[in-house]
Amino acid sequence: MSLLQVNNLHTYFDTRRGTVKAVNGVTFSLEEGKTLGIVGESGSGKSQTAMSILKLFQKNQRIANGTIYFDGEEISSFSKKELLNIRGNEISMIFQEPMTSLNPVFTVKYQLMEALQLHQKLDSKAALARTYELLEAVKIPNPERVIKQYPHQLSGGMSQRVMIAMALACSPKLLIADEPTTALDVIIQAEILKLMNELKEKFNTSILFITHDLGVISQMADDVIVMYGGKIVESAPIKEIFKNAQHPYTKRLMAAFLRTDIKQRSTNEALDFYSSENEQFDFSNFRENADADPDWIQINDNHYVAATLKQHPVS
Repeated sequence: MSLLQVNNLHTYFDTRRGTVKAVNGVTFSLEEGKTLGIVGESGSGKSQTAMSILKLFQKNQRIANGTIYFDGEEISSFSKKELLNIRGNEISMIFQEPMTSLNPVFTVKYQLMEALQLHQKLDSKAALARTYELLEAVKIPNPERVIKQYPHQLSGGMSQRVMIAMALACSPKLLIADEPTTALDVIIQAEILKLMNELKEKFNTSILFITHDLGVISQMADDVIVMYGGKIVESAPIKEIFKNAQHPYTKRLMAAFLRTDIKQRSTNEALDFYSSENEQFDFSNFRENADADPDWIQINDNHYVAATLKQHPVS
């Protein structure tokens, strides 16, 4: 059984100008100890999909349809009080901007110990000892000094390490990482990605990793789903998506991804993003309306793409 199962999820915003369908019929699963990448451009619905899992919503936001199961329980029907027992405890989240996610008026020590005392019911002495263990686990040098500091006294990389320590404080079964390396330079980014992979193996934590960067996804994910316009347009194992991408939007992402094949790029050949179309299916709805096609077609094992069947099979 999957650790996380999302079925036909619809998340909407009610605005003065009407309803905005941020997530529009998303279905996926995540196995224990695995990493699932969600990739797409800004506004594709990837972050709102993650926010829906814990109902980290704006006042005008709601789940209009669908179910979310975590560890065998339907958490999409949980009340705010019931979700409090899961947030930060069984499911933790790392946000895009550590400097804005950490509370500026509290020290690192206070913020880490608070989570441990709230969810793990540890006393002050045990919580402090665990705090040092966590800072050492995320490879923060001189934790005795860092523990006394405020967020504004930390570098971007150090802040993100503190955020990861906070997220792992209660040994969650699921870690949601929403663009955790966006604000970091490439050297610090590589260190954070390596750290997350090491901690995943150490704690056997499942990771839902959200990014627009295919380079990051290639280092982190076992499987990947590609989102566009609030819908999934392609889903496949990570090696398969790089080797055999089918959807034109996935191919566009691949074309935009920085590569070292300078010779190939110098030919200036026009890229055919619709080359996967054949006598069985095409991407007519995506081409004409910039919307996901209605049929979910299997390409290979665990590889699916949203397309339009030219002729539906007779039942």
